[in-house]
Amino acid sequence: MLRFDPFSDFDALARNVLASPGGSNRTPRFMPMDLCKIDDHYLLTADLPGVDPGSVDINVDNGTLTISAHRTARSDDSAQWLANERFFGTYRRQLSLGEGVDAGSISATYENGVLAVTIPLAEKAKPRKIEVVHANAQKSIEPTTVDAG
Repeated sequence: MLRFDPFSDFDALARNVLASPGGSNRTPRFMPMDLCKIDDHYLLTADLPGVDPGSVDINVDNGTLTISAHRTARSDDSAQWLANERFFGTYRRQLSLGEGVDAGSISATYENGVLAVTIPLAEKAKPRKIEVVHANAQKSIEPTTVDAG
């Protein structure tokens, strides 16, 4: 039984036009990440598989957190590519930080292709208990003894 795919020729043409001789020259489209608040800090986790940990750069400038990383392309000139779908190049992601974070205490770890960035809350942004003083509280008058002598 023969199957006819009207798009197979179009797909082959697109692959030939868009592919470079040494492999794919596509750059990463995005850096998938999760962001959540845990107790007194935010935790950002980003997937960066195959990235050299030395290429990961994190900085804060004027309230903007910038994460960038680079994955190098495989440089095997003798390879005859049958499929080449993995992205390489520079990943970059920027987040606007609010005023309630302690930008000076941000820390990061990279393990098993996952970048974890801990963003602590500033002391002024942490929840705190406010003592309530009753303004109309009656004051008791303590008796005093007067020396009549």
